[in-house]
Amino acid sequence: MDSGRTRHGLFFAHLTLEKIIKAIICDKSQELAPRLHSLSRFAELAALSLDTEKTEVLAEMNAFQVEGRYPESLTKPPTRAEALKYMARAEGVLQWLMNQL
Repeated sequence: MDSGRTRHGLFFAHLTLEKIIKAIICDKSQELAPRLHSLSRFAELAALSLDTEKTEVLAEMNAFQVEGRYPESLTKPPTRAEALKYMARAEGVLQWLMNQL
């Protein structure tokens, strides 16, 4: 993020959220999480009780996994200010998710 690569930073933030939710799924089910990338779908599989804000953050962050994996679908990158806002919101959800383990 500090070097101006907001798209990369947000892709890695998505990966972080994905991995923590997968850990919750594995912990609850004692099985491997499916090979998906949708944070919203993972939240359903983990049976997480998300409020509206957390649901919105996961939906927003899904866009950044698509761009990270499929560069041909790139849209205009977020500004640094926009990216920092996304990161702050993702950080709040991450902290909440870590408390679910």
